[in-house]
Amino acid sequence: MIRSKKTLRGVVALAGVAALTLSACGSDDGDKDKDNGSASGSALCGKSLAFLGALTGDAGALGQNMVNGIDLALKEYNAKNADCKVTLKEFDSQGSPDKAPALATQIINDDSIFGLIGPGFSGESLATGKTFFEAGLPSISPSATNVTITQQGWTTWHRVIGNDDAQGKADAKYLTETAGATKVFVVDDGQDYSKGLAGTVKTALGSAMVDSDQISVGDTNMSAVVTSIKNSGADAVFYGGYYTEAGLLAKQLRQGGFKGTFMSGDGSQDPNFVKVAGADAANGAVLSAPAGPAPAGFEATGLYATQSYDATNIFLAALEDGAESSEDINKFIGSYTNADGISGPIAFDDKGDIKESKIYAYFVKDGVMDVENPEPIE
Repeated sequence: MIRSKKTLRGVVALAGVAALTLSACGSDDGDKDKDNGSASGSALCGKSLAFLGALTGDAGALGQNMVNGIDLALKEYNAKNADCKVTLKEFDSQGSPDKAPALATQIINDDSIFGLIGPGFSGESLATGKTFFEAGLPSISPSATNVTITQQGWTTWHRVIGNDDAQGKADAKYLTETAGATKVFVVDDGQDYSKGLAGTVKTALGSAMVDSDQISVGDTNMSAVVTSIKNSGADAVFYGGYYTEAGLLAKQLRQGGFKGTFMSGDGSQDPNFVKVAGADAANGAVLSAPAGPAPAGFEATGLYATQSYDATNIFLAALEDGAESSEDINKFIGSYTNADGISGPIAFDDKGDIKESKIYAYFVKDGVMDVENPEPIE
């Protein structure tokens, strides 16, 4: 049920996405200014992509990383299209599934928006996916990993990152085979992303999972779960959640005398984890992510910046291909392949999941998260 959107006529390009120099928005008669690589007259000139995700709040740094990647892709594109620019409209959900639906309504009612980068988190994706699907707005998430999102039948929803099944299984394997843990305690924060990732880890651990517990977002006193972990005899802890609570948990575990391995997923893979935990407590932490380091010279920084950059360029590639409606854009995304995406090879299955995603372990050493030298773990 995909509505017809704006006509996207006469789109041209100077080079492919892999070359990072897309040029679009041709004139109605197909003429193009060959000197500056720009064109005018397209129905898309002056139109926008949208970003929906956390820009403020406890996980706002992750959304800022995403906008960094989007901005870089649009900067490069607009430099080639001075007379026909594409802009970005930002919608700050603070990562909340309660706040996201109202913002989704704003997005679908804005006729200047032809595509969505996001939503950034799993909970807000589940809370808004039906709205975007029924409106026919194509979307590509750079970061939402909950497995169930692509099981809803929302054919307009895609992601350029591996889901929780891939990451959770790799995390459990790392803990038992590489870290040598025999008793792992698993903690989540009750949110869709956290429960999904932690749940996969629990299943994959099998008999190595000694116990589990749950905290709430915003908790600052972790003493009860710290006591449970110590009483369990666990030699490793896995936390499925975001960097603020992960940092507090790691800090209070170390203060309580826990000596085992502390591991968390991509929601915690941010320098703010170290700031919250403190350098001493953060040292030795292992933080996984279905995302490798950015290539040398890449201007946008932070986890998910490369995925957001690639997602943006997929939309621009659809315009290059001559898409004239939301149906065309969505069809293009579904069949898109790029072996040389900045974030890795890109191709989607029939549910909107990326077909291939490598999982990496990042380490905190000497009070610093080493973002340049992760270890592939799957």
